[in-house]
Amino acid sequence: MRNIFFLSLFLIAQLVTSAQTISRADYIETYSSIAVEEMKRTGIPASITLAQGILESANGNSRLAQKANNHFGIKCHNSWTGATIKHHDDKRNECFRKYRNADESFRDHSQFLQEGSRYSALFLIDRTDYKSWARGLQKAGYATNRQYANKLIDLIERHELYVYDKGAVSVKEKPVVAKSGLSEGGEVRVGSSKHEVKEQNRVSYVVAQQGDTYESLTEAFDKMRWELRKYNDAPDGVDPTPGQIVYLQPKRNRADRGQKKHTVAPGETMWHISQKYAVRLSKLYKKNRMELGDEPSEDDTIWLRRRKPKN
Repeated sequence: MRNIFFLSLFLIAQLVTSAQTISRADYIETYSSIAVEEMKRTGIPASITLAQGILESANGNSRLAQKANNHFGIKCHNSWTGATIKHHDDKRNECFRKYRNADESFRDHSQFLQEGSRYSALFLIDRTDYKSWARGLQKAGYATNRQYANKLIDLIERHELYVYDKGAVSVKEKPVVAKSGLSEGGEVRVGSSKHEVKEQNRVSYVVAQQGDTYESLTEAFDKMRWELRKYNDAPDGVDPTPGQIVYLQPKRNRADRGQKKHTVAPGETMWHISQKYAVRLSKLYKKNRMELGDEPSEDDTIWLRRRKPKN
């Protein structure tokens, strides 16, 4: 009788656990939209984001995903100031990031890759080349498993996750969509002004008008509060001036093809050139073998796609 009682408890527990388990199909259906949204915003292939989420969170069933909404196994590191959770990993009671919801985890995953210098080479890879992205993540040390890239590729191909990479055009980036639902080529209202979303170097932007602030543009385009300042290398307390380009996505590591170098005009700074060609300011300095903060002289040549040749 006692054995039957314990067997019944075991079966009930199994049924409850089974009922709460998230299937892989459900995980993909639930999180494919945020993965595509992040791809449009940052250039990280949706297939890679989904495959990493599946692998790192066990389809959303891991303790970190359930207790901390952490779908990518990202540890605290020194820069993290948010909520945390302790979890056994390589060592006991390691510090992992904790989020209010899954969307925050997906957005932080994008930011983690964007801001990590060891992942910068990934953003030179075409977003439809998921195999190179997977191998690049492994090479950069995202995970210690030597089969990490193969596992990601297998997941992408087995579940045809590459179809989500078609959420952006391979040659020309899909437009940013504002809260209003309007996209590139349409007009978005910010306060009393209308802004047309345009594109430079596959990066979407608007031209600032009188009264625009980073805060008002952040609200109109449903961005996180830090994004637009970071994308435009803008310090705190400084807002865009009328006529200034304001990028809505991260600038790229190099200029578009056909734009190899730039001759400095009177009064131009490295920041002006960075904004003109949608090239990250830090990358522009590196390409030209300049110290951060140095400025070019009139008629100097600034290299936009490759490093300045050594003298």
